[in-house]
Amino acid sequence: MSDPVNDQASDQPESPHAGLEQVDASPAPASEVIGVRRGMFGVSDAGDTSGYGGLVTPTVMPQASEGPFGGWLDDVANALRAAVDEASLGEAIEKIVVHRGEITFFIRREHLLAVAKLLRDEEALRFEFCAGVNGVNYPQDADRELHAVYHLLSMTHNRRIRLEVTCPDADPHIPSVVSVYPTNDWHEREAFDFFGIIFDGHPALTRIQMPDDWPGHPQRKDYPLGGIDVEYKGGTVPSPDKRRSYN
Repeated sequence: MSDPVNDQASDQPESPHAGLEQVDASPAPASEVIGVRRGMFGVSDAGDTSGYGGLVTPTVMPQASEGPFGGWLDDVANALRAAVDEASLGEAIEKIVVHRGEITFFIRREHLLAVAKLLRDEEALRFEFCAGVNGVNYPQDADRELHAVYHLLSMTHNRRIRLEVTCPDADPHIPSVVSVYPTNDWHEREAFDFFGIIFDGHPALTRIQMPDDWPGHPQRKDYPLGGIDVEYKGGTVPSPDKRRSYN
């Protein structure tokens, strides 16, 4: 005789944390120090009296994690590797990083669009939804100064993963995934606006918050803190460094 309570429980989607106890207890992945940041915001001449100007913070990048990862993380990693091999994408997966029960796949930019299609369409993966892309700027990460981070959700399997793609300042191009995940339309425009990442193939890659003729990209680390006047119709608001006074 069937148990209706157990039958109902078996129909529930797999918890995204199921079987991850051993992952949560594992040490953080080995890291590579790519630079050191001094001061709260990297500013050394702000007249700071709080003590934050004395902060010394290393900038670290995680190294690849060694499997097995535990729980469904191995299922996703193995399924994606198999799909990549079947599609003859070569070394599309640069490395896999698992930390605090979360998994990030570093994907070579030339294979991003093909890998996104596999993640969406393969039955064992089925990551149907992309919540957006975030830009990150690491000026000290040579030839990889710009990072794009994608957050994917499988509603079929109730799982979440990340993709991370890098490109150099000198060639800030990454393929657009709007054809696979239309929800990324405005997110890619925002990453372009604030970080200067050019998403090749985007249907209308224009600024989304800053004026079209705005110089630079405000969330890059090399963007000046102050020093740029904000122009409005009929007037100009001086930049903060010109309208602040410290006694």
